[in-house]
Amino acid sequence: MTAPKYKRILLKISGEALMGGRRTGIDAETLASVADEIVEVQRMGVEIVIVIGGGNIFRGVTAATEGIDRVAGDHMGMLATVINAIALQDALERRNANTRVTSAIAMSEVAEPFIRRRAIRHLEKGRIVICAAGTGNPFFTTDSAAALRASELKCEIIFKATKVDGIYTADPEKDPNAVRLPHVTYQRVLSDRLQVMDAAAIDLARNSAIPIYIFSLRERGNIKRALLGEDVGSIVSDEPEHAGAKR
Repeated sequence: MTAPKYKRILLKISGEALMGGRRTGIDAETLASVADEIVEVQRMGVEIVIVIGGGNIFRGVTAATEGIDRVAGDHMGMLATVINAIALQDALERRNANTRVTSAIAMSEVAEPFIRRRAIRHLEKGRIVICAAGTGNPFFTTDSAAALRASELKCEIIFKATKVDGIYTADPEKDPNAVRLPHVTYQRVLSDRLQVMDAAAIDLARNSAIPIYIFSLRERGNIKRALLGEDVGSIVSDEPEHAGAKR
C-alpha cells in the first residue's frame, strides 16, 4: 500500500460541505460518508486536526447585512461550528475513533478549551482533534482559524475540503471556459484575489510555509487520494507554478 505523504494534517471542512443536498443543516448521509473517510485516513497512521465551519447553520457576515450586529453575528456563527463539531464527533466515535472537541470559547460542558500542548498530546495519542469556535474572535473566519491551528500544531499541510475540485481562473459554475489551476503561489492567490481562503489565512499559511490543498468533498475517497498525492485538486505553495492548467 502506498504510504501517505504527510504524517500530521489539518482538514478544513466547511459547514456547507455537510449539507449534502439540503439547503441548510446537516445531511446524515453526508456526515456518515465524511466520518468514514476520516477514520480510513487515520487508520493509515495520519494524525488529524479538523477545523469545521458553521455556514450550514448560521453565517455572521450574512447576518450583519440583515441588521444583526457583526460581533453578535460572528459569535452566533461560532456556536454553529460547535454544533457541527459535536455532530462530527458523534459520527466518528460511532466508528470507534477516539476524538476530542476543543473550543476557542469556554464551553466546558460540551468541549474542552483549546490548549496547544494538550492538543498536540491528543494527536500523539492517536486522537482526532476537532477545533470549534474558529479563533474565538469576531471578524476572523474559520479559514483563518485553520491556518492558525495548523501553524500552532505544526501540521504539514492544510486540506480544504470544499464544493469544487480546485482553484479556477473563474467561477466554474458561471463560466464554462474556466480553467482549473493545479498549482498557484500564495502571492498569486492574493494578487488575483482567487477565492481560496481569506487574505489573513493565506498570509499566515505562507509565513508558516504550510501548503494548502483545495479539493472537492463531494467525490467519495478524495481525502485519501489527496493524502496519497493524487491529482484531485489544486495546491497553493511558494514553489514556482507549473506550466499548464486542467479543465
